[in-house]
Amino acid sequence: MNQTSTIEFLLLGLSHYPNLQPLFFTIFLLIYMMAFMGNILISVVISSDSHLHTPMYFFLINLSILDICCTTAAVPKMLQILVRDNKSLSYSGCISQLYLFTAALSTELILLTVMAYDRYVAICFPLRYKTIMSKTACVCLAGAAWLLGSVNSMTHTCLILKLQFREQNIIDHFFCEIPPVLKLANSDTYVNDIVIIASDVLLGMICFILTVISYTYIISTIMKIRSAEKKKKAFSTCASHLTVVTIFYGGVIYTYVRPAFSNHLEADKVVSALYAIASPVLNPIIYSLRNKEVINAISRTFCKKNTFKT
Repeated sequence: MNQTSTIEFLLLGLSHYPNLQPLFFTIFLLIYMMAFMGNILISVVISSDSHLHTPMYFFLINLSILDICCTTAAVPKMLQILVRDNKSLSYSGCISQLYLFTAALSTELILLTVMAYDRYVAICFPLRYKTIMSKTACVCLAGAAWLLGSVNSMTHTCLILKLQFREQNIIDHFFCEIPPVLKLANSDTYVNDIVIIASDVLLGMICFILTVISYTYIISTIMKIRSAEKKKKAFSTCASHLTVVTIFYGGVIYTYVRPAFSNHLEADKVVSALYAIASPVLNPIIYSLRNKEVINAISRTFCKKNTFKT
């Protein structure tokens, strides 16, 4: 008999506040529905409107798909443990959730770097933009982001599969994520810790540095524009992405790069909720409300539907 079949994880979530469980369930359900529907709307509008068939919006569709994957990997089980007395999760369920969530998170990290590069080419080399960011180049960049994100997640997941766990494991968290799962291991996690550090450096820091370099050149180029109106227009094309990057990196750096000696479980749960739930909700809002092209595309899409009905 496979010993892993007897291993289970008990997700405490917000069980410290039993009287508030219905309220938390309602809040998380509404947020999840907003994130899901918002990202679906963005994807449908961009796909159906030819005016938005550009590299920037192609990457935005990929970002929306990742946000859907990220929330779906974590939130449904979170909702279940809020309303049921049985808060257990099987070993295979925990590992699957960990893999999917980490893959979505890693891919989004790389994709945001690619989107920063896209804005760099658009602002700094506008005349060569269509040539550099060709359809083939965009597909290759997006494909590389998905591949590298999956490989990174698979590496962490395979190493966790080699660890030993008790039959009953209590996770004071919403879902199975690498840091809280590693704390429960009954075997040495030295290799896992080294790989996490290597991943932080090779993936996290490199993506962060490339994003900073891209925006350094972008801001430098924008500041050289004499026309105030053109300067404002140039910056508005980057403002949405810069806002999303700031929110995303804030949560990820706190959880994965923060020194291991500091241990604030409640703070960890709040920050995890920020990039697992709040960020996917905010992304469609940020990219639509701050973007006239998207607002106009949404209007055109609904106008077409109303025309067909009449």
